[in-house]
Amino acid sequence: MTPHSFHMNLTDLFLAELDREAAATRRVLERVPEGRPDWKPHPRSMTLGRLAALVAGMPGWIAMMIETDEFDFAPPGVTPDHPELGSVKELVALLDSSTAKAREALLNTDDDHLLTNWKLKAQGRVVTEVPRYLNIRDGVFNHLAHHRGQLTVYLRLTESRVPAIYGPSADEPLAA
Repeated sequence: MTPHSFHMNLTDLFLAELDREAAATRRVLERVPEGRPDWKPHPRSMTLGRLAALVAGMPGWIAMMIETDEFDFAPPGVTPDHPELGSVKELVALLDSSTAKAREALLNTDDDHLLTNWKLKAQGRVVTEVPRYLNIRDGVFNHLAHHRGQLTVYLRLTESRVPAIYGPSADEPLAA
């Protein structure tokens, strides 16, 4: 058996992942019911509008992780602002802009930079400090899959059609 000679850098890997995940995310956001941004399945759940806006904006976190050295998502003394977007047009526009920011940041970085540490903080305390590529994988792509899946449950509970993502759904036998 010969050694595998294929080599892909991290930026190419993440650009390909960004394309796949943005396409899947777009299919979910296009199904968000209009005029129901305040709906939520449980009192402790996020509203539909907040969750959809979170999902639409998450790809942009890649740019933040490349262009900054840390982020405090709950700075001491600051009340977080969680925008709620109600229209599909606004959600898709946010997805497009956050994906474009991520793409630009990835095209302007290299593996050496992605191997350097980045810190995530909450109220001034370090939650995690690991290489940027791990934060991008776990904090963006895996986290996006989690919240997008959560959003598909909201779709089902609001009688909206759930698109195929990684495989068929009850509403779509195959990805479009």
